[in-house]
Amino acid sequence: MGFSVEGVEGIGEITAGADLAAIIAGAASLEDGDILVVTSKIVSKAEGRIVEASDREAAITAETVRVVATREYDGGVTRIVENRQGIVGAAAGVDASNSPDGTVLLLPVDPDGSARALATGLRELTGRRIGVILSDTLGRPWREGQTDIAIGAAGVHVFDDLRGQVDASGKALAVTMPCVADELAGAGELVKGKSAGVPVAVVRGLGRYVGDLDLPGARSIQRPSDRDLFRLGADEAYDEGYRAGFDEAQAEGGER
Repeated sequence: MGFSVEGVEGIGEITAGADLAAIIAGAASLEDGDILVVTSKIVSKAEGRIVEASDREAAITAETVRVVATREYDGGVTRIVENRQGIVGAAAGVDASNSPDGTVLLLPVDPDGSARALATGLRELTGRRIGVILSDTLGRPWREGQTDIAIGAAGVHVFDDLRGQVDASGKALAVTMPCVADELAGAGELVKGKSAGVPVAVVRGLGRYVGDLDLPGARSIQRPSDRDLFRLGADEAYDEGYRAGFDEAQAEGGER
C-alpha cells in the first residue's frame, strides 16, 4: 500500500468572508477519495476570527475554560489550558503568527462544523467524494517539539478501529485504534511547512478512510474527563492534593 501527499500552491492570502471551497477547488485538481488537510489559520481568517489584541495574554484568558498547568520562563508564562473547543494545549490556540500586528488569530468556533461546510462545498463544486481535516500545531506531554493534529474533520473516519481483530501472530487486539485524523494532519504538515505559504495539502491513495459527511468529527478524539489521566500538570496536581489533605486534617482536628 502507498499514498502521496502534495501541497496546494496558489491559495494566496485569505480574508474574512472568503469562499475557501471555491478557492481550493480552483487551485487543486481533486479526485475521488482525496483528503484535504487544511491549516486552521486560513479557516479562522475566512470566518473573521481575527481580533485586535495588544495583550495576547488577555486573549488567551478569554478563550480559556480550564487551566491545566502553568510554567514560568524568562520573559513570560506558558499556560496549558482547555479552550472553548475542548482542546487542551498551549495558549488556548491563540496565535499571533501570520496575523497583522496588533491582532491575534483565534481557532474556529466549531472546527468540525467548519470542516463539514468546507467538505460539503468541495463535493458540490468538484463532484468528488472529498474528506477534510482541519489541522493545528500542538505540543505533546513527555515529548519535545510540536506536531500537527486534527482539530476538525468531516467525511473522514477519524479512527481506524481494529479492536476485536487479530494481529499477524493471531493475538486479539483489545485497544488498538490508530487516530487516522491526527496521522493525516501530521503527514500534511510535512509538505505545508510553517512559512512556505502553503496552507493546504492533498493526501491521495487513502480513500478507504473517506466516508459520509455525518461521520463523527475530531471532537470525538478528545478524551472524556472521566478517562483523562492528565487532567492537571504535576505541580498543580500536587498542590490540589496537598490542599485536600490539609483541609481533611483540619476537619478531623475540629471534630476532636
